[in-house]
Amino acid sequence: MKAIALPKDFAEWRNLALGLLMEGIEPAQIIWQSPDETSLFSETFQPSPDTSSHRIPKGFIDLAQTAACHRSGEQWALLYSMLWRLTHHEPHLLKMSTDSEVHRVKTMVKSISRDIHKMHAFVRFRKTGDCEATGREQFVAWFEPDHLIVRLTSSFFRNRFGGMDWSILTPDDCMHWDGQKIHFTEGVDKSQAPDEDAQDELWRTYYRSIFNPARLKVKAMQSEMPKKYWKNLPEAEIIADLVSTSDKRTQEMIEKPASPEKPAPKNDYLDRLKEL
Repeated sequence: MKAIALPKDFAEWRNLALGLLMEGIEPAQIIWQSPDETSLFSETFQPSPDTSSHRIPKGFIDLAQTAACHRSGEQWALLYSMLWRLTHHEPHLLKMSTDSEVHRVKTMVKSISRDIHKMHAFVRFRKTGDCEATGREQFVAWFEPDHLIVRLTSSFFRNRFGGMDWSILTPDDCMHWDGQKIHFTEGVDKSQAPDEDAQDELWRTYYRSIFNPARLKVKAMQSEMPKKYWKNLPEAEIIADLVSTSDKRTQEMIEKPASPEKPAPKNDYLDRLKEL
């Protein structure tokens, strides 16, 4: 048996996996364990330099790079097992949607993709000042992702908020943009994040303006905006009040007299068409 310490990221797993493939070590011969675990019946594996000639499908590489961000740690053994099968007489494995390993890894990827979507939607920046040297505004946000997704979201935030300097703090990694490049630092706890600022009231005003009591579906709302995110959303403070008064506001909308119909604008071309 080979004792393999769980890798910290995809690049480390890739080196381990290719070394294991080159030595012909089957998945059943491997014990994947945390670095602080020990086994009396296993030897620690050190991969040889990558000289593997195996052809690995790009689709699998893309899948593995995303699955590597799953927080459970279960992905490493699953990915190696799939890699072994792909390179040992099951080249069409990824097309087998009913296969238990394929299904499990794709479920992980779906969970990660959903977490990325939530981070895109629920990061709320707070202004912390202005840079004297550049004149650019500086903002900081706090977010608690389910998975290790911070680096996967970097291009989205760079493109969306490129005109200001910002930092996104999380317990895993912190991401910083200075107008030129993104860099990463170690994770921090929430005490490092700023408290409420003037932007929070803008979020509440915006949320009030788009809230439609006549179309309220609480379960659907909680599905799209799970309660675990509410503690970091300034608009969450007004949700309970908006929900409790939705029936009254809907009735007021029904009873409100209809606005008078506006006359059609003068248009000579349309008038000629009507005559024809």
